[in-house]
Amino acid sequence: MNNTEPLVFSFDFGTQSVRAMLVDKCGKIVALVREKYLPSYYSKKIGYAEQSFDTYYKHACLASNKLKEQNKELFENIICVTITTIRDTFTCTDEKGNPIRDFILWLDQRRAEEQEKMPLFKRLIFKAVGMEYAIERQREICRPAWIRQNEPDLWSKTKKFCNISAILNARLTGNFVDCDASCIGRVPFNYKKRNWMKSNELTYELFGLEPDKFIKIVKPTSKIGEITRKASLETGLKEGLPVIASGSDKGCETIESGVMNNYSAALSMGTSATIQFATKKYVEPTAFLPAYPSPNPDFYNPELQVMRAGWMFYWFIENFGYEDKLIAAKEGVSPEHILNRQLDKVPLGSGGLILLPYWNAPLKQPEARGSILGFMPDHNKYYIYRAIMEGVVFTLYQGFKTLEKNSKHHTKFLVISGGSSVSETICQIVADIFNLPVKRSKESEACGLGSAMCGFVGMGIYKSFNEAASNMVGYAKTYEPIKENHQEYEKIYQTKFKKIYPSIRGVYKNYIK
Repeated sequence: MNNTEPLVFSFDFGTQSVRAMLVDKCGKIVALVREKYLPSYYSKKIGYAEQSFDTYYKHACLASNKLKEQNKELFENIICVTITTIRDTFTCTDEKGNPIRDFILWLDQRRAEEQEKMPLFKRLIFKAVGMEYAIERQREICRPAWIRQNEPDLWSKTKKFCNISAILNARLTGNFVDCDASCIGRVPFNYKKRNWMKSNELTYELFGLEPDKFIKIVKPTSKIGEITRKASLETGLKEGLPVIASGSDKGCETIESGVMNNYSAALSMGTSATIQFATKKYVEPTAFLPAYPSPNPDFYNPELQVMRAGWMFYWFIENFGYEDKLIAAKEGVSPEHILNRQLDKVPLGSGGLILLPYWNAPLKQPEARGSILGFMPDHNKYYIYRAIMEGVVFTLYQGFKTLEKNSKHHTKFLVISGGSSVSETICQIVADIFNLPVKRSKESEACGLGSAMCGFVGMGIYKSFNEAASNMVGYAKTYEPIKENHQEYEKIYQTKFKKIYPSIRGVYKNYIK
């Protein structure tokens, strides 16, 4: 590597760990350190998920200092810093961006108690489009309402309510701002206009957040500020380095996949699984489900999400994978690697076992719960493991068909990234269910790479995202669908999978009455 090659330092804050990496202008990760949070989050009650800012920041500092210790000469080539984080992970802060409580994570399921009814005309509008029930359930899970009811003293001291990315910006630069492509979650944000909602907008009062608690919004690739002396001492990064705005983890993953057109889609198999399109026109995936601002300011990202998808594999390992963990330790590989070897030993369709992956309920199905149907005596734990994978992919496929119709996309191929994309079998399952070629990204750390792409554009190394993509995006392998497999999967999807939720929706509703 040329000793004068410009590098972007990228922080990628995930649900389970933080990664610090150095990325060159060819899209290669030249150095990386990962620090896991132990635990990933804590739960005061069943369904709760919280984490402290100190945990996130401490591990980020550990990662960056370790990266510097291992690559001192490369640190001289860093031209800027970028940050990408998990979405919908908010907390309360003071005026300068210092948190006054721990974060409530995106996978938290707490609910506020019954609130004052919305105005009648709004309820009638939501009822007319079949969203009255879903909207009421969403009001219950908006964080400000819960905090106001259960922590009124703390809410009275709250000056701002923001995502983790904004607090990190404040800690690193002293400037308390956030990027529009990072401000994604259950807050009153107008994604089409890429700024906060006005109080007269239809869904504004759904979120229970006052305008004085909004923070300043900037555009992707803009300069947020510079690394302060204090942040330099804590992180090992050079004082004065520019910090460039990028976007959320999934948005960054999509631009790193090269999905900035109307003929491809990005499929992410991370802690939450998503499928995203890129559209220049704002297109809602379904009614009242927004398209998100892309880190590429010219695009929006309509999305379908399966929350806790990757988390389900972790759940499976912790509850059923003791022997697999022992084998993994002996071989020096991950437990997922051992389990993925078992996928080929389980027949397509998991021997009739079908899983609905609603460990967290979707927006329009707030009553949904996870379900596994079709148990037979011959099934073992590996059938469940494959059923989890197939259930996640079937759900993404179902959302994909709606996304494609609404956005008028004509998808020619998918790009897969995220932890599960390292498995050959999983990539083939995706290709077979979707009946589309699946390209695997050349690097597995797609979020940090996409964030670094914003850095290179922001610093003028590349004049546009198209130029950045042509130099930084690449694919390791393409998986072609197998016709016979798709026909069998399509039969399972049409005759079983898509019929299960409507059949037992009434039972689900009893869980939240």
